[in-house]
Amino acid sequence: MNEEEKQSEDLVIAELIQAADERTQESETVEDKKQEQAVEGKSKLFQKYKIKDVVFLAIITACTLVTGAIMPFVSGLPVFGIIQLCLGLQFSILPVIGMMKVRKPGALLLQSVFISIFLAFMFTPMVSIIICALVAEAIALLIFRGYNNDWACVVAGALYMPLTLPMLILLYNTIPSISKGKSAEAMFMVGSTNAGAAIGISVAVLAVCFVGAIIGMVIMRELKKAGKLKQ
Repeated sequence: MNEEEKQSEDLVIAELIQAADERTQESETVEDKKQEQAVEGKSKLFQKYKIKDVVFLAIITACTLVTGAIMPFVSGLPVFGIIQLCLGLQFSILPVIGMMKVRKPGALLLQSVFISIFLAFMFTPMVSIIICALVAEAIALLIFRGYNNDWACVVAGALYMPLTLPMLILLYNTIPSISKGKSAEAMFMVGSTNAGAAIGISVAVLAVCFVGAIIGMVIMRELKKAGKLKQ
């Protein structure tokens, strides 16, 4: 009986050791999966650009500039937000399409760099659109942690053009050479007497850009469904 008891005890110990080993392996597997997911998440957030990505964004930029050809005709009007109001639709539709095709951080920034090269000759202060792209992308990436969610592209696209409003006021008040010595209030009729109008136009610009961003998302989804624009 003593031998049988010892054998049974040995079997129990062996089973316990085996169970412990299996649990250890399972925990290691879970940890490995978590580490792999973390690495994949980082690699998805920080991805290298391919030539086809840059080419596509350049084409989208060209389309944006062509549809924004009205800018030289309205840039001289002393009305706050008139440029953003006229360009808000196309400057949100096309950038969103670009971001939804090239789902990588910096997609909006790269488009802004291309755009600013041409805007510098049309209306120099609009070069500040690069800074606005940085801020818009930062907000979208902080909220959504990447562009895998379509709404991340919508948020960035909707904020892109409206952010140029405070930026232009800042530039006009800090760089006299741009406004020829005049303040932003004098250039754009913005001041304490008509602050309501400025707020109203700002809201209108944001609404137009949001609608444009939604339209861009819908267009991109339809193109994907039709198989016309593959990743």
